[in-house]
Amino acid sequence: YSRVAEFVLLGLSSSRELQYFFLVFFNFLYIAIVLGNLLIILTVISEPTLHTPMYIMLSNLSILDVFLATYATPKMIHDFLHEHKTISFEGCMAQIFLLHVFAGGEMMLLVAMAYDRYVAICKPLHYATIMNLCKCTGLVVGSWVIGVMHSLSQLAFTVNLPFCGPNVVDSYYCDLTVVIKLACTDTYVPEVLMLLDSGLMGLTSFLLLLISYVVILVTVQHQSSTGIAKARSTLTAHITVVTLFFGPCIFIYAWPFSNFPVDKVLSVFSTVFTPILNPIIYTLRNKEVKSAMHKLKGRYLRSRLP
Repeated sequence: YSRVAEFVLLGLSSSRELQYFFLVFFNFLYIAIVLGNLLIILTVISEPTLHTPMYIMLSNLSILDVFLATYATPKMIHDFLHEHKTISFEGCMAQIFLLHVFAGGEMMLLVAMAYDRYVAICKPLHYATIMNLCKCTGLVVGSWVIGVMHSLSQLAFTVNLPFCGPNVVDSYYCDLTVVIKLACTDTYVPEVLMLLDSGLMGLTSFLLLLISYVVILVTVQHQSSTGIAKARSTLTAHITVVTLFFGPCIFIYAWPFSNFPVDKVLSVFSTVFTPILNPIIYTLRNKEVKSAMHKLKGRYLRSRLP
């Protein structure tokens, strides 16, 4: 088979008016994602009181969110200015690889964060012993390693498929669910492998998170009413982020044999909206983070004074 040199991206819409609107809208969102998450990373690094497992994981979540929004969003924004949208074969494979590295890593990191909250709420007296710096580092590094291994396993059965003819991708970026269908061969087996890999990974992680939250809620019922209210507030925020992140992933990868019109909307939601919601829900509602940001602002203003 001869391999196609590039893929044609259909994008989000063929309407020029809508594309100009999307250009401004997604530019604003992308800048907000990068600045918001970088602010959180800088705040955690600069404030010694935030050098704890919880905030170390939150800063790594912000790093993943920046990468998750960057692997495809700048290319999408660039394409809004061009009628003919293309991406090279190598660029397409790179997008697939990066997407699954960052998304898989974020799934594992969210599970690790749920474990951290479980230990903090259900075993507060043993928290310092269980969640030490070594354990925290291992969970963070493990999230990245699993993300890379997951992505390599996906790419292994994709990159060698024969892409010899159709090259139109009905999306604004390359992903397995749409690229696999362009191969000049029967794709049943690759799609089953994708279902077993991405679908089960997303569904299993989501169920583990829900189980951990249920266990935490059952545990805090025996504590004071103040503790119950605080735990419910925290867990509600966590469950919101988890549902918004895992929902689109599970829907898209659990039914790889069919493409739905809503898939584009869900893809945008998981790669653009979730990275901006994470800092808002996880950190900007947190009193300690807001206090650290005020200190950081005060130090910056004092450094600017003559």
